[in-house]
Amino acid sequence: MARDPKDLDDPDWAKDRMDFVADRDSALGPLAQQFVVLTTSLLTTHTAAGVLQELAMAAVRFLPGADMVSVTLRDADGRLHTPVSTDPLAVRLDEVQCESGRGPCATAVAPSGPAYSLSNDLASDNQWPEFAKASLDVGFHAVLSTAMMRDPQPPELSGAINVYSRRRRAFNAHDRDVMLLLASHGSLALATSRAITSAQLQAEHLHKAIDSRDVIGQAKGILMQRRKISADEAFDVLRETSQSLNVKLSELAETLAGRHLEID
Repeated sequence: MARDPKDLDDPDWAKDRMDFVADRDSALGPLAQQFVVLTTSLLTTHTAAGVLQELAMAAVRFLPGADMVSVTLRDADGRLHTPVSTDPLAVRLDEVQCESGRGPCATAVAPSGPAYSLSNDLASDNQWPEFAKASLDVGFHAVLSTAMMRDPQPPELSGAINVYSRRRRAFNAHDRDVMLLLASHGSLALATSRAITSAQLQAEHLHKAIDSRDVIGQAKGILMQRRKISADEAFDVLRETSQSLNVKLSELAETLAGRHLEID
């Protein structure tokens, strides 16, 4: 029954309405809360290995039917390898796919693949006979593989999160959607971690280059003072000595700068 407009002025009614709207707009469901926690964790993980481990553990938490999880990467040459898993059996099953070239993960990460592969009953599924037999032999009846987004930068690596279950019909459409969200989160975090690693390497390389330049400058100054020669001549002496001794120029300069009182 419609509320009488004059009742809108009732303080109790107004309060109840505000509480209802606030609860409806702000409350997060359990899955959303888990994704919030995962996002925070991924943002503070600065290594690719750490990101992959977070994804594997999240898949176990998010999917009730998950008994074990692996994360498989596809190299530029198409080879598959599994750097992270929650159970050694997952690595063994992933290796079967590498050897046969067929399986849920191989299908999901293929450039023209469907982005995910699902079999809820491997005993009656003829898609991947070698993989199905190997899985059934160790007691796993269902699998869901979800591709991560391809890295836009060369060599354009890709991968997939593989969830294994001992139960038939363990996965449903909701699980598939959850894994697509998880794979998207993981892809972005992985790209960020690679960027951080690249930046760290570049910074380290720059520092080494600056340090080398400084120590070479010190060595040149010592030679110029001792031999009364120019800067160019001092550098030629260092370069020729480096070549004749088969020692890096920076290492020779560091030795001369650090032990110039001992060396004639």
